[in-house]
Amino acid sequence: MSEPAAGPRLSDRQRLSWLRLIRTQNVGPASFRDLINRFGSAEVALEILPELMISGGASRIARIPSIAEAEAELEAARKAGARFVGIGEPDYPSLLRTMDNPPPLLAVKGNAAVFRLPGVAIVGARNASLAGIKMARKLAADLGGDGYGIISGLARGIDTAAHQGSLATGTVGVLAGGLDLPYPPENAGLCEEIAARGAIISEMPFGWQPRAQDFPRRNRLVAGAALGLVVVEAAQRSGSLISARLAGEMGRLVFAVPGSPLDPRAAGCNGLLKDGATLVTEASDISRAIAPLTGMRAPDVPPFEDPPDFSATPPPGESDRARVTEALGPTPVSVDEVIRHTGLHPAQVFMVLLELDLAGRLERHAGGNVSLVFGDG
Repeated sequence: MSEPAAGPRLSDRQRLSWLRLIRTQNVGPASFRDLINRFGSAEVALEILPELMISGGASRIARIPSIAEAEAELEAARKAGARFVGIGEPDYPSLLRTMDNPPPLLAVKGNAAVFRLPGVAIVGARNASLAGIKMARKLAADLGGDGYGIISGLARGIDTAAHQGSLATGTVGVLAGGLDLPYPPENAGLCEEIAARGAIISEMPFGWQPRAQDFPRRNRLVAGAALGLVVVEAAQRSGSLISARLAGEMGRLVFAVPGSPLDPRAAGCNGLLKDGATLVTEASDISRAIAPLTGMRAPDVPPFEDPPDFSATPPPGESDRARVTEALGPTPVSVDEVIRHTGLHPAQVFMVLLELDLAGRLERHAGGNVSLVFGDG
C-alpha cells in the first residue's frame, strides 16, 4: 500500500494560487470549479474576482488571502508532515471526485495509497454502548481484512472504534477542523496512529477550530469517500443520520445495524432500516453488497487549468443579470430551468450565477439546483 501513484501534479505556483482562491470568502468548491473553467487558471481568477463580486451586487469586496498568508499555510502543513493535494492529482481520493462539488484542495497527512482501497464508512453515536463499540470495531477489522479501507470522522464512540479496528489494514480519518487541531482533543494520539498507517484529511485551513456547522461538511466527505456507509448506533436526531442522508443522495449504499427498540441509540438505525437501508449483522452483509461496485472507475479529471474558449459568447449585460436574478427566488430550481426561462446562452447564465455566488447572494443545493439567499432579490 506504499507505492506512489503516477499522474499529473500541480506546480508550486498553481498550488499557491489554488490555496489563495479556495480560502477566499464566498469561493466554495462549485464557484472554484466555475472560475477555473471560465478563466483557465486560479491566478487569472484571483485578478478578476473583485470585478465579478461587484457585478454580482456584493456590498463589499471579500478579502483575498495574500501570497504570504498562503505560503504560511503551506509551511504549516509541511511542519505538520502534511501536504495539499489538488483534485486532479493522483493522491486525491478517487471517490470524492464523483461527489457534487468535491473540495478542490485537501490537506492530507499520511499514506495516500489508502485512498486506492475500496472504501466503507462506519459512523455512529458518540455516547455509544459497549455493544455498539464492539460491533463497530469488529466490522472495521473484518472489512479491513477483506481489503476495504475504513473511513470515519474521528468522533468519540463509534467513529473511534471503527478507526481502532482498522488501524492495521488501512483507515482514513476526516477532520472537521484543521489537521493541526484534532477534535476531540483526546483523539490526537489516534490521529497520529492513523497518519502513520493510513491517512487523515481535511478541507479546512490549518489552525481552524471546528464549529458546529463544520461537522456536516465533514460528514459529507466521510460519505463521499466511500462506496457505502454503515450506521452502527444513532439517535433519531444525529449527525450520523445526516451522513446517511448525504450518502443516499450521492448514490452510495446505506447500511444499518439493528438495535433494541428500547434503546434510544438504536432509533436512528431502526428508522433507516424501515426506510430501506440494508440490514447488517456481520461484515459479509456489507462486502457482498459492495463487491459489485469495487470495479467502479472514477471520472476523468481535465488537465490542470486548461482554459476553454469562451470568446464566441458575449459577456452578460445588466439586463441579462436582471433576467437571471428575477428568475430566481428562495425555492431551489435547476440551472437548466433558468436557461430555458431566460433564453440566455448557458455560458451567460453560468457567469451570472457565478457572480451572484461570489457576492454571497446565491445558495447551491444538491443536484446542481440553485436559489437566491433568503431575503435577497
